[in-house]
Amino acid sequence: MTGAFFVSRLWQIHAFGEDNTRTTAVFFIKYLRTLGFDVTNDIFAENAWYFRNSLVRANYNDFTKGINETTEYLELFLRNLLLGEDNPLHNRTLHISGTFKETEKPDIERKKPDIQDGKSDIEVLKSDIDNRFTTKTTEHILKLREEFQGQTIFGRSDVMRVLDIKASRSSELLKEMAEQGIIEPVSGFGKGKYRFRQ
Repeated sequence: MTGAFFVSRLWQIHAFGEDNTRTTAVFFIKYLRTLGFDVTNDIFAENAWYFRNSLVRANYNDFTKGINETTEYLELFLRNLLLGEDNPLHNRTLHISGTFKETEKPDIERKKPDIQDGKSDIEVLKSDIDNRFTTKTTEHILKLREEFQGQTIFGRSDVMRVLDIKASRSSELLKEMAEQGIIEPVSGFGKGKYRFRQ
């Protein structure tokens, strides 16, 4: 898709000290409008972190490790934007390490879980939160922890998608988790973004 290549090279210029991704999005929206597309900022705002990381992947090479730049992730984003498709845009699929590849599910028969004092990460969290939340809220938190491992950043729309709950309940849950110190706010990725504390 030539649009993906165009926007990735536009971003690569990095003409400003800050807000290059946001500026690239604005320029690209204006460019698409000159071509007749009725494009808004919504998808950029909802998937800001994914958009930024897909631009990085479209410009990053490390030949010693066999890593080549690819526009495939940016193309998924643009197919959603321009063609109205509903491709999943998960940040973990952009990780080069492969730790978060969606296609690979751990085989619990062969792989050992991450252990902390004889307990898995989820077991440690469960024992920590069991007495502070209702059973349902605890289940929600554990499901989110499983989905957003490591330093994965997420927001209200991600919580709504994973738990299939409404916006108001997602906001309440994030607030509860932040107040209890289970998650921490993250700046630089848009309003209302969090990650689990390590």
